[in-house]
Amino acid sequence: MPADAPEFDALTTPLAWTGADGSIAGCNQAFARWLGVGARRVVGRPLPALDAEQPERLADALARIHPDAAPLRLRRMHLRHPEADERFADLWLSAHGDGVLVEAHPVDEFPGDDPALLLPSALSAALKGLAHELRNPLAGLKGAAQLLGRRAGDDASRELVGLIDSEVGRLAGLLDRLLSPAPPRPHDALNIHAVLERVLRLAESDAGWAVRLLRDYDPSLPEFTGDPDRLTQALWNLVRNAIEAGAGTVSLRTRAEHGVRIGEDAHPMVLRLEIVDDGRGVPEALAERVFLPLVSGRAEGSGLGLALAQQVAREHRGSLAYRSRPGHTVFTLLLPMNPADAAAGADDSEAPAPAAAEKPQ
Repeated sequence: MPADAPEFDALTTPLAWTGADGSIAGCNQAFARWLGVGARRVVGRPLPALDAEQPERLADALARIHPDAAPLRLRRMHLRHPEADERFADLWLSAHGDGVLVEAHPVDEFPGDDPALLLPSALSAALKGLAHELRNPLAGLKGAAQLLGRRAGDDASRELVGLIDSEVGRLAGLLDRLLSPAPPRPHDALNIHAVLERVLRLAESDAGWAVRLLRDYDPSLPEFTGDPDRLTQALWNLVRNAIEAGAGTVSLRTRAEHGVRIGEDAHPMVLRLEIVDDGRGVPEALAERVFLPLVSGRAEGSGLGLALAQQVAREHRGSLAYRSRPGHTVFTLLLPMNPADAAAGADDSEAPAPAAAEKPQ
């Protein structure tokens, strides 16, 4: 423990400090009590491992702290020790010896100034009761799909059966995460257009000929790191909402943008993904609450699709926003790319111009 630990123990503000490697070298009693575990359970644990949603955020923040830098504030962080309940706090990070001093200011789990931050706990509570009831029907669907796959006589039928099987697997994985929360799995390199093609295939199967599905892709976009299943889930929710809002045409558009700020962080390059539809639009009465769990403009709606999409955006350090009027609604997903991704995009600057094409029906 550092020599200044007794001084820190006299403070009621939760404090912890890291070594040069980002692992917690010590904490005061207030920090241990607030986190809900003994101080010995905290020391030695990597600080980013306490982030219950996006460990890479704390890792990125630690890398930005140096002796001449101003203290860095991270708003309403969702923290959890494996042996304790979740906690929420604003964190102040500043240089401290060879490491970083972390000052925690606990905040309410359900903030009044940003309804979207209700999601991590409110949405989990809303869905856990459904998860148990859905597992058995999903197992039945998977078995039926496997039987159909053995009897499918043409490529189109086999493709549809494969789509059913993969979607059942994705939903089963979602239920497992709801019932047994685990740290987010590492993100892998992915092609966003492959994810969009999967979403379009789902939309074709759902809407048939009733909706025109258009692609407006930037073919020069590089791969970036993310979770393809979670992004499929988020984007399919957005497209399905458009279809259920009476859209006759839904367009999926991708572009790269440079020098974009998301929240308090500036990114050299981001992926801008827009879903545009000509449906009824977002009801004016719901404009301020549209991302809240259990809020829906349809009597039969669950009110979970947009809340889930917002959560997936946050998991990728991105943002989800919209603008809407009757006949023209645009949901915009911004996803930051890693420096290596941005460099790849620059290398592809001579690629062909963005393509706009109608999805074959």
